[in-house]
Amino acid sequence: MDAGLIPTGELRKVQGTPFDFSKPTAIGARIDQDEEQIKLGMGYDHNFVLTRGSAKGALALAAVVHEPKSGRVLEVWTTEPGVQFYTGNFLDGTGTGKGGKPYARRTAFCLETQHFPDSPNHPAFPSTLLKPGAHYHTTTVYKFSAEK
Repeated sequence: MDAGLIPTGELRKVQGTPFDFSKPTAIGARIDQDEEQIKLGMGYDHNFVLTRGSAKGALALAAVVHEPKSGRVLEVWTTEPGVQFYTGNFLDGTGTGKGGKPYARRTAFCLETQHFPDSPNHPAFPSTLLKPGAHYHTTTVYKFSAEK
């Protein structure tokens, strides 16, 4: 993305970068690294391209999040080609949650399944064009469980 947080169309490999979550890594472990894209987003606010072993449009595992203290597990399954990972970088404490607890910077994260942002302006991205009379269907499943 550029300085205005608009996608440039460049797809980058994540291996060896702060964006490499191919092995279990705490979300905050590399969030303050001296890396251009982390600085631009003030943390994670990026679309991850999903690689699939299954057929295009098939439900596939996109992400798994483990919370070691409680044992909670979140699995995200989707038919979408990407997932936006956002770490609450612009939360400022003015919003409140359960018990009036403020939502402060980076106290939350989102995994939003989607097509790639700004797809209409990047011909190499999966198309978001929906022609008259055509139907669009997508499935995303957020599966919660707990480990001992």
